[in-house]
Amino acid sequence: MSESQTTVRLLPWSTADGNPCFLAGDGSGYVSRVADSIETMQLDVADELLGHADDMLGDAKAGARELRFLATELATALRDTRRIAVSRGARLSSSVPGSEGHGSDASAGE
Repeated sequence: MSESQTTVRLLPWSTADGNPCFLAGDGSGYVSRVADSIETMQLDVADELLGHADDMLGDAKAGARELRFLATELATALRDTRRIAVSRGARLSSSVPGSEGHGSDASAGE
């Protein structure tokens, strides 16, 4: 990607009414760094939840309420992880010569 090329990035947060947020730029600014940091935290949370899931699913004493709570948190983490994958995939496809960056519908499932 050339220095003057602008890309559109799906951000890891939504508007108050649930619509996706996008950032146009070269990926080197403050908001991009904040988004990178949030994505890293979201992936870390997903990793921790997987560890809890392994432990809880191996515990015969885990109750339905605990498992429901875990499932809810895992679903949130999966949504976040999917959003990160969509965002990164769109940015990767826009950096491929001859690609217009439309390899993925960033708003699908949002």
